[in-house]
Amino acid sequence: MERAEAAVQVPPPLGRGIAGRIFRQIHMTIEESKGQTGALIPVLQQAQALIGYLPLSILQTIARDMRVSLSEVYGIASFYSFFTMVPRGKYIISMCMGTSCYVRGGERILNTLQKELGIDPGETTPDGLFSLEMVRCLGCCALSPVVAIEDKVYRRMSPTKMKEVLSSYA
Repeated sequence: MERAEAAVQVPPPLGRGIAGRIFRQIHMTIEESKGQTGALIPVLQQAQALIGYLPLSILQTIARDMRVSLSEVYGIASFYSFFTMVPRGKYIISMCMGTSCYVRGGERILNTLQKELGIDPGETTPDGLFSLEMVRCLGCCALSPVVAIEDKVYRRMSPTKMKEVLSSYA
């Protein structure tokens, strides 16, 4: 009786250039996390760190390589607010709309941002420089209204101050 050889699964070609490197890095992360409970979230975080967002092709690759359904991967990626499936700007502007910020003029600041940038919350400027998002609290209620751009928090904002801050990023 002949011995059956174990089938070795070889991943499909991962491409060339930058895209190929990104797919290989994601594949390595998947291989390193094989069998670990909850590995999907760190794999998605790694992919987003490499690309800046999670396009459908990456979600499909992750689902295939982790042997989970695309709906499961999509469900996780769409549930957690720190994941995004659309490209984001170089600078993420987080407008606090918590009670304190809202009462102290947050809506005026948001209107200024929308007018100056020409976008609504959840959108990115055509030049890819800014993305605008609303958040419920930045934890700076005594300094409200506040806006965060990346890791920098701007306190006691006014429409005039907001315009000045934006011009410093252009």
